[in-house]
Amino acid sequence: MTGIAALLELNGLHKRFGGIAATDGLSLSVFEGECLALIGPNGAGKTTVLKQIFGELQQDSGTIIFDGEEVSALRTAERVHRGMSRIFQTPELLPEFTALENVAMAVQARLAHSFRFWRDARSEPALVAPALQILTNVGLNDLADQPSGMLSHGQQRVLEIAVALASVPRMLLLDEPMAGLGPGETRQMVELLVRLKRSTTMLLIEHDMDAVFRLADRVCVLVAGRSVCIGTTAEVRNDPRAMSAYLDAGQGHA
Repeated sequence: MTGIAALLELNGLHKRFGGIAATDGLSLSVFEGECLALIGPNGAGKTTVLKQIFGELQQDSGTIIFDGEEVSALRTAERVHRGMSRIFQTPELLPEFTALENVAMAVQARLAHSFRFWRDARSEPALVAPALQILTNVGLNDLADQPSGMLSHGQQRVLEIAVALASVPRMLLLDEPMAGLGPGETRQMVELLVRLKRSTTMLLIEHDMDAVFRLADRVCVLVAGRSVCIGTTAEVRNDPRAMSAYLDAGQGHA
């Protein structure tokens, strides 16, 4: 992407678990303002890549550059502070707290507010107002007072994105956001992510190929920890390496 800066750069990432290479010299860039989809068969190392980027898993070798700064040795919290946020394969919410409280807690973490009792923080405008605005932006404002554990799976997935947005990220790391969603919920999730693309760079792992080709500007096909091809959605659709490694292997449909 000529003329556009790389927000994230992975250079020669290696990670082995025993005799298995989860990432095997992986190098790729994610450019400011794009959505790069990372696809591949189960066991290809996709989630391992996200864990290394987010600081949950230390690579054996290689470097991670974010916004021009090497972050390879930084803790997850420090990477969040620099503008990363992650959506996990299954929602990680506080089920006893309301949707509003879940988001307000994330706002609290970003603003470094401190309260002796979390419940008292619900009346704090510096937390509640931005949290409610985020819920409105993702379409959950009508469920603000609903305990997150009572929400449907699809609503929980959207709420997790709202929580991630509370940190005002420059990049979202999305690990199978469509997992477990029905057709209607999937359409709504794709529409939400399309809107978020306008302001947030994304690295997306997803098995739903319809969603991938709707969202992604570029696609990287990962097999056994290696990138076998990377290009625009049209290029990957027509690349025989991608077809043999993934698309023809029954891992989705184009």
